[in-house]
Amino acid sequence: MSKNKLSLVKVIFSILASFIGVQSSKNRERDFKSNNPVYFIVTGIIMTIIFIISLYLIVKLVVP
Repeated sequence: MSKNKLSLVKVIFSILASFIGVQSSKNRERDFKSNNPVYFIVTGIIMTIIFIISLYLIVKLVVP
């Protein structure tokens, strides 16, 4: 395992920052050097699904 492995919270914040395009190059380099990319891919897919479901539910509430 990597010595500088990121916590789940840091992975989530990193993915959220990349979603809106404000990921710093320092954090991006840290991400590439730390965890296994599978953690970022799986977390990103889960967060994308949650985002899509949230949008769907908001639209269902607003549009009768």
